[in-house]
Amino acid sequence: MRCPYCGYADTKVTDSRESDDGIRRRRECLDCGRRFTTYERVLAVLAVVKKDGRREEFSREKVRAGIRRSCAKLPISAAEIDAIVEDVETALHARPASSGEVSSSEIGDLVMERLRELNHVAYVRFASHYRNFLSLEELQEEFARLAATPRRSPRRAGAAQPPLLPPTIVDMPSAPLRRRAAR
Repeated sequence: MRCPYCGYADTKVTDSRESDDGIRRRRECLDCGRRFTTYERVLAVLAVVKKDGRREEFSREKVRAGIRRSCAKLPISAAEIDAIVEDVETALHARPASSGEVSSSEIGDLVMERLRELNHVAYVRFASHYRNFLSLEELQEEFARLAATPRRSPRRAGAAQPPLLPPTIVDMPSAPLRRRAAR
């Protein structure tokens, strides 16, 4: 393992712990003495079977990019997006099929399931691209299905933008504010 600071080729492990997604190792460079953390996880190669029959290697970055596009300009943190990517990859590796292949539709379904729980707007954005709605009726049917299914997890508290004005000013009658604005 090379030191990310000085590039020296030898480090020692000072601490190892199991984490949710693999093994976390705290390392120390034997040259400059600086410490850094590495994460190790087992990588089983998954082949993604596309709709047209092509096969390519599973890419976390492609999944992350698709989710980011769906979550653009929404109050969704990078950590929440990373958690979805991690959940999807874990679910794919945990499934019983041992062929090492997964269809792109299965990946899309897993992403949509998690986005539905996180944010309905992000879900609809992803579904509109993934399912390739051809008519307004198909999109309206999806909205109806979405409205009929209750959200499993409530949105985290404090996720919305904080108020611009304190509650005491918001509760005041609006007439004095209008007079001041007219002056």
